Order: sequence, then C-alpha cells, then structure tokens
Amino acid sequence: MKLTLKIILGFFVSVNLFSQNKTFPTATSVIKKIDFNMLSKSQIINSEMIVYGKRKSRTIRSRGYSEGLNKNFTEYLYPEREKGTKMLRLQDRLWIYSPSTDRIIQLSGHLLRQSLMGSDLSYEDMMEERKLSEIYNATIVGEEKIEDRDVWKMELTALVDDINYFKRILWVDKQRYVPLKEDLFAKSGELLKRISFYNYKKTDGRWYPRKMNYRDMLKNGKGTDFIVNEIKFNVSIPDQYFLKSTLKE
Repeated sequence: MKLTLKIILGFFVSVNLFSQNKTFPTATSVIKKIDFNMLSKSQIINSEMIVYGKRKSRTIRSRGYSEGLNKNFTEYLYPEREKGTKMLRLQDRLWIYSPSTDRIIQLSGHLLRQSLMGSDLSYEDMMEERKLSEIYNATIVGEEKIEDRDVWKMELTALVDDINYFKRILWVDKQRYVPLKEDLFAKSGELLKRISFYNYKKTDGRWYPRKMNYRDMLKNGKGTDFIVNEIKFNVSIPDQYFLKSTLKE
C-alpha cells in the first residue's frame, strides 16, 4: 500500500513539474523569440506618428530604411514644413539634414535625449535597435492577462552601461512571443516611458505590431501613436541610403 502511494505521488509530482516547464519556458528563450519577431536583417517601413498635444494633434509621415542593427535612414514626407528632413544613423552617430537651413547637424550625448519632432519618442529611442537578449538579463516574474490574452510578466535588467533604460518590465503574449505592454525605467527606479502595442499581424513568419503608443510618463497627455502603414522585411537596400552625401540629395 505504501509503495503504491509513493508511485501515485511520484506520478503527480512528475506531471506537475512537466506542466510547470510547459507553462514557464526560460526567460532567455522568450526574449530571443521577441528579438526574432521585432528585428530583422533589413526592413523598409512607411509609417506615421500622431503626436497628441493639449489642444490638437498633428501627423508626421515618413519612410525608413534599416539594415542590420547599426544603419538607419529616414526621410520625412509630411507635413510640408517637415518634408525633406532626413536622418542618418550609423552605429551611435546621428546626422539630421534640414531643408529649411540646407545644413547637416550631428547630434550626440545629452542632445539625443531630446524629443523627436515634439513627440514622446526621443532620438535615443529611435536609435536603440540592439537585441534584448544581448543587453538585458531577463526573469519571468509572473503571469497575467491583458485584453483577454495570457501573458508572462518579465523583468529585464541591463547588462551593459551604454543603454537608454536600465530596467524594463514587459508583458509578453504567451502564444505569439511579442510584448503587449512595456514600462521603461531609469537606474533610480523612476518610470520614464510606457509603450503599448496593438494590432499585431504576421508577415514573413514574424508577428509585428501595426500600432504602438509611446507615453512619456514625466508628462501629461495621450502620448504619441506610431502607426505602421506598410513594412517589408529582409529586402535588399541600396548602399547609397546609408551614405552621408545622400542627406542633401
């Protein structure tokens, strides 16, 4: 009788452990899947930012070209006063061309923390495209529900010094391995930004959001919507887009 009871108990313990392993994958494997969904070898994206002000909103449209994690070229198309503005990022350097002054300026240091065209995004936000799995240590700290979807709550702590946000809290969709919400913190523990992700669609085998809302938590307001109108992954991009001389063309 005792032997039978031990066998039964052992069976239920094994099933329980198996169930836990099924429910909680390793945190590293989760963020690697997030990296796969959110990053690609190259991409071309047509997008718009809706910047919500106290009295009215404004829309800014652009086309961006990215190659790897260190090359990005963006041209602004609308409204008229922003049309022709271009930005080029190579590694950690950022140049901006303004057609109104016909000048190219380089931003660095604390200037990169400034608002991008009055939005809730900073230039640093735009430049950070490194893999989460390479710059953060991740831990799964719980399970929750967001809009009827089961999520893992994850805490990410920086592994490197040259980083915009020391800690991140992510709510990750269990089925699609994508963030539904993300809180970004300073090293002091102060909440700086909140990002909400919407309208995921599967393209070329990866889930990618078609709308993101960025909120600067040090300000009041509805934040900034970043809307993806069209995106192409792993496409060939001519080298000329990543030359400084292209800014004035």
